[in-house]
Amino acid sequence: MEQQEYATGAARTAGGRSDGRAGGAGRGTTTAVVVIRGSGSRVAPGTGADAPQDAPQDAAPVGGSGSPSAAGLSPDPGLLRLARWFAEAEPGTADDLCAASLGLYPARHFGAPAGPSAVDPAAADPFAAGPPTAEVSWWHGPTAHIPAPLRAREPRPAGGLRRARRDAAALPVVLSGAKPGTPGRHRKPERSRSTGTVPQDRSAATTAAERRIAARLLVAHPLVTASGPHADGFPLIRRHRDWLAERFDTLLGYRLVVGPWHARLHKAGLGPGATRRLEHPATGAPFTPGGYAQLALALALLVDAPERLPLDGLLAAMDAVRPGPGPAARSADRAELAMALAVLADWQVLTDLPAAALADPAAAGPTVLTVDRELARAVPVGPPALADDATDLIRRAAEAEPGTAVRRRLAETPAVLAADLPEDQRAWLRDHGRTGPAALADFLGLEAEQRAEGVALLDPAEELTDLALPGADTAAQAALLLVERLVEEVRPLPGETAGTDVPVPDALIDGVLGDIADEYGLPAGWRRDYLADRTALRRDALDLLHRMGLITPAPRGTRPPGWLLRAPAARYAPAPDLLPAPGTGRHSRPDPAPVIPAPAAPRAGQPV
Repeated sequence: MEQQEYATGAARTAGGRSDGRAGGAGRGTTTAVVVIRGSGSRVAPGTGADAPQDAPQDAAPVGGSGSPSAAGLSPDPGLLRLARWFAEAEPGTADDLCAASLGLYPARHFGAPAGPSAVDPAAADPFAAGPPTAEVSWWHGPTAHIPAPLRAREPRPAGGLRRARRDAAALPVVLSGAKPGTPGRHRKPERSRSTGTVPQDRSAATTAAERRIAARLLVAHPLVTASGPHADGFPLIRRHRDWLAERFDTLLGYRLVVGPWHARLHKAGLGPGATRRLEHPATGAPFTPGGYAQLALALALLVDAPERLPLDGLLAAMDAVRPGPGPAARSADRAELAMALAVLADWQVLTDLPAAALADPAAAGPTVLTVDRELARAVPVGPPALADDATDLIRRAAEAEPGTAVRRRLAETPAVLAADLPEDQRAWLRDHGRTGPAALADFLGLEAEQRAEGVALLDPAEELTDLALPGADTAAQAALLLVERLVEEVRPLPGETAGTDVPVPDALIDGVLGDIADEYGLPAGWRRDYLADRTALRRDALDLLHRMGLITPAPRGTRPPGWLLRAPAARYAPAPDLLPAPGTGRHSRPDPAPVIPAPAAPRAGQPV
């Protein structure tokens, strides 16, 4: 029976405890995903089925052939179906399908909180008593604007843990000459000067800090390995895996599986239009539908591959099961294949992959790869089971009860706008607008910013995001200046009906961006290719603003097609002048110049 379910790809996702043992399904899980065959917690080295590393079944014959079975590979039918859906999808749909089927996207949040404002006395604490910040619009509320000239910013560190902040919060202050973070060997605990009591044990604070660090790491990187770039956080995840599994299940409906060598947070999909895409780990080039299809094909073969696998055998097997033409037909196909292999190497599913294979796998020469089957099985949330097509899978993967769905948006996206939610989720946000975000903010170490249009969870440390705004590169600097000036041009005036979105004419975008490039381009040392190709600068700046949720395309059928500026964009502009001087409003006419009478002509004999 198990083999039959495995072959048809129809087994349901098994919920379980954090160590991979069987248990109840995670809250908010959906029938749209299934377990990859053979997926389960990895057994320790030297035990179980993986013990004889030199067994014959762990070595595939060198040299490819036209049949995947000839290379010792048996493709997973569910992942083959997923590959076909990727190949047939439009670019935006392929991105959403990747988020729904793999769930490996990072969280994305705004950084610096807005400053205090005279119209928003409670801005510093959205849960404090006093006038509620939820009554203030983003259009007219406090802002996080950084004045020009350019907001040059040090590049963010590449992932990892903020050990300094953790240590400062969790360890006692050293008043002796001992090593920081530890008391002197001969020093007794010091009494508090205010109360005269011995400071209490800090283990509770240390535990809370470690749990928060582990939770933030998993939300930013849903797949963490014991030997990967975030290996220093893996022991924290293992130490607190039961508590983390319970909290992720309760708050977000996510299933956390922690084994001896990796931790996998199974995120749900975000629905259509989530603006989450997979990118090349080195170049940042976005995946195309063909690249996603290549990735799904490779995973279909690697989930049950031998530990040592010739590269040409993998390529031949992929060619044999591919629904379309072979990879050698076009150079674009080879580039997409190289991107898929680069991502698999970045996830540590494949190792011993030479640089030549990442450039052109078909011309890499004889190469034997090392395959981690457990990581290959951990990558997909599951192939399609009950979904009819890609659109159905995207919808099913995002289904959850209203509270869980809203909390997922809060945890993963920069801002949650009530206008974007269905009625049941909008009602939940209205009824739990303070307690719901507060619990999630405490779990992940974020700050809630509540406005009339919705809620945003901010990360002042600027760690819990995959996009930087403000940023140090040319596109990010241009995007920040662009959104600032667009807000100043089209922001609703006080007293006007301030909706969530305001139309922005294309001509205004082109004019403002041209002014910005002329004013800042050469003095700030912007990239010369952007200055020479304003179309590329416009494309990348708008793409960044769109992915940050600050602009959105106008609905289909809008003529002429254009963009809509969203209310959270106003937090990056200067604070509005709510009481402008007479004659200075956007719709006011300039006052006529005062008439100064000409001096009278001097009389005869009168000195001038």
